[in-house]
Amino acid sequence: MNLSNLKPAEGSTKTRKRIGRGSGSGLGGTSTRGHKGAKSRSGYSKKIGFEGGQMPLQRRLPKFGFKNINRVEYKAINIDVLQTLATEKKLEKIDVDTLIEAGFISKKQLVKILGKGELTAKLEVAAHAFSKTAEAAIVAAGGTVVKL
Repeated sequence: MNLSNLKPAEGSTKTRKRIGRGSGSGLGGTSTRGHKGAKSRSGYSKKIGFEGGQMPLQRRLPKFGFKNINRVEYKAINIDVLQTLATEKKLEKIDVDTLIEAGFISKKQLVKILGKGELTAKLEVAAHAFSKTAEAAIVAAGGTVVKL
C-alpha cells in the first residue's frame, strides 16, 4: 500500500454537493443561484406556461367557440337496446329505474330514446325525451310512450 492507491472506505463519502455551507466549500455565497432576479430568491417557482416574459401562447391565441349554459345533456339509448333488454328479462315496462339496474345509465343522467333498430315487443317506455322516429316505432309496435 502506498499513497497512490489510497481511497476512502466504501459508503463513507457522499456524491451530493452541499450548497450554501460557507465560502470555503466553493459552493457558498450565491449557492449556485447567480446574482439577483426571481430565480435567485427563495420561494421562486416558475408559473405554468411562462415564456420568460414573452406573451405566453395561451394568451396569444384568441378565445373561440360558444358554451351554452342552458344545455341539457341526455344519454342516448336506441330502441334496439330496449328490444334486447325486453327479450332478455321478459319486460313489458321499461323506465329509468330499469335502465339504471341494467347498467345503461347512472342515477343522475337524463335519458333520450332514439329510433335506431327495430322494435317488435309491445312496451310501455318511460323516459325524459324521445325522438320522433322512436316514438313512432314504439306506438307502431303497440306500446305506449310516457314522457317524464
